[in-house]
Amino acid sequence: QVQLVESGGGLVQAGGSLRLSCAASGRTKSSYDMGWFRQAPGKERDFVAAISRSGATTDYADSVKGRFTISRDNAKNTMYLQMNSLKPEDTAVYYCAVFGFLRISRPTTYKVALWGQGTQVTVSS
Repeated sequence: QVQLVESGGGLVQAGGSLRLSCAASGRTKSSYDMGWFRQAPGKERDFVAAISRSGATTDYADSVKGRFTISRDNAKNTMYLQMNSLKPEDTAVYYCAVFGFLRISRPTTYKVALWGQGTQVTVSS
């Protein structure tokens, strides 16, 4: 059983930066394809970014491309999301996820196998 714990959320002004972390614990013998999603109040949970288990391949939603960077440190079983140039529309609960299936292409297709509990990101104008 793998558990995911996000951290690093908070309140930031527009134009600022935050770095989210997602630590995996439990049965983490193998690396997993992982990603970030976000859900704003009253909206569906949306894909933000994905990273392959080796870290060699990444993908981003168009809305965050050029501002967010996904990365991972497999030795620490931790994934990150560096968020720069934040906008009020980035306000949401951010969830990390382990993919049961991930194919990074156009379009990227996936199936989430496990969710973290989420961390709130609020960007003030």
